[in-house]
Formats: sequence, structure tokens, C-alpha cells
Amino acid sequence: MLLRSCDDSSLVTDTLGDWARGRNASVACFYFDFAAKNEQSPMSVLSSVLKQVVCGLREIPEKIAQAFRGRKNVIGGRRLELSEIVEMLQDISFSRPIFICIDAVDECVPEHRAELLDSLNQVLRKSPSIQIFLAGRLQIRDEVGKHLSGRVVAVSIVPIRGDIIRFLRAKLEKDATPDAMDKSLEADIINSIPEMVSPM
Repeated sequence: MLLRSCDDSSLVTDTLGDWARGRNASVACFYFDFAAKNEQSPMSVLSSVLKQVVCGLREIPEKIAQAFRGRKNVIGGRRLELSEIVEMLQDISFSRPIFICIDAVDECVPEHRAELLDSLNQVLRKSPSIQIFLAGRLQIRDEVGKHLSGRVVAVSIVPIRGDIIRFLRAKLEKDATPDAMDKSLEADIINSIPEMVSPM
């Protein structure tokens, strides 16, 4: 599923987290940070996802424990390969449903994004109990569809002016320093911000 990146993605992760609580299911999330995009490789994304999934297990599967023990004995404690992480996610998914939520996929650098999407495609190919939710701007929709080859249901979210105004009014009502703003400034905020919100 591909949505425009906005507060909708946190709503999805909160809803999934609530649903998974008390069930034999895992929810793992990753947010691409624009300021750190060069450090956010497919390896770091899927390592983070794997760590979150494993932390939710009652016990660590022996295959995963052995892989980490084996790496510890190598000088400098070599990291796992991306293909090994993909395989571990596939293995865990046989014992429980897993939801992977990745937000702001459009902030992933293009060469990393292709590799990440291909890795997610491999995970999906052998893991029917894994569901992946991606949030990103509309311009990457075709790229996601290409790499996930028919496994995508895309939903476009476009901001509605009235919703933005209601959100702004609710935030302004909770302002801890109401005297810092006069009615004229408040009106400027209510009028100008909705016009600046881009549907892209």
C-alpha cells in the first residue's frame, strides 16, 4: 500500500500496534529522515525492522541466535548480509503475522530505494503472512509498483483544505502562550498554511 506521506502513516502504525497487542503478531516501523538519508541504507532499514520483530518474540529463534553468535567471533564482529536479514524475516513470518511500516520512502536515496524495494519484494515472495505498508509522495508510485511487481494496492491521500483548517484551529486552541498571537496573526496562519500544503 502506498500513501502520501503525512500523519496518515502514524495513524496506521498506531492502529496496527493496538491491533497486534495481545495477538501473536509483530509490527515494525521505520521512518526515513531527510537529514540522514545517506546513512539510511537498505541494510540499516531492514536491520532495524528485524531487531523490532525479534524484540517482540518470546524467544529468539535458534537460527538467528546462531547467525549472530557466528558473526561475533569474526574480528570486529562482522555484520549480517542483507540477504541473510531477508531470509530471517521470511523465517520468522512462518510463526506469526508481521506488519512492516516504512514511512517517507521518497526520502530514501534512489540507488538505495531500488535495493530496498527489491529486498522487500523478496521478503513478500516467500512470506504470505508479512504485510508491508509504505508511505511516500506520489512521484515514487510507479517505481514502487515496478519493484513490488503487482503486490501493491495504492491509495492516494490528498489534503482537504477544511481538514487542515480544523487541525490548525485545534492546535492554536491548545497554544500554551495565547497572548503571543493576536487575531490578525491567527487569521494569517489559518489562511496561508492550507494554501501552502502541496498535494504532491
